Amino acid sequence: MFEVLLEASRQTLYMVLISTLLGVILGFGPAIVLTLTAPDGLRPNEAVYEILSFIVNVFRSFPFIILLVILIPVTRLIIGTFIGTTAAIVPLTVSAIPYIARVFETSLRETDPGVIEAAKSFGANDWQILFRVYFKESLPRLINATVLLLISLVGYSAMAGTIGGGGIGDVAIRYGFQQYRTDYMVVSSILLIIFVQIVQMIGNAVVKKID
Repeated sequence: MFEVLLEASRQTLYMVLISTLLGVILGFGPAIVLTLTAPDGLRPNEAVYEILSFIVNVFRSFPFIILLVILIPVTRLIIGTFIGTTAAIVPLTVSAIPYIARVFETSLRETDPGVIEAAKSFGANDWQILFRVYFKESLPRLINATVLLLISLVGYSAMAGTIGGGGIGDVAIRYGFQQYRTDYMVVSSILLIIFVQIVQMIGNAVVKKID
């Protein structure tokens, strides 16, 4: 059991960390566009904001288990197969992008308008305000959002086990459910709980230090 769960834990870390990194990188761009083009943004544009907001909402509406199936052709095109730990990163990343786009937008728009006006009065341009005011003031909230994404993807990675994605969820399904091994099911669940608690503790410590 130890060797099986050790490898499964490595696979879960690999899936979750890579998909979180890709989700943050690819979701940050739409978040900036949504922030800038929002009605209270630096460059209000109702058409761009509503279209992008609609696209983000559509992708956020898909249950992950359905997204896994829908993205099989895309996953096969990118990875060459839709089975395995690396293949599971594709749907995990796709689910992370709209989440980050929306949560980062909300976090950035919570910046105190008075601080933004003060920056404008000192002659700061839009990019300076975006990165030196919006981003700097929102950094603790952005980190919190990333931690929440990590925790969500831990649960999603367990679902990826249904299509042979590997990880702790795959162990729980193959050994715990299909082979009626209750011990594997219990230990797998405990590992997932511990992983989530560790991620949350680290996230809280980082936010406390930065805030």
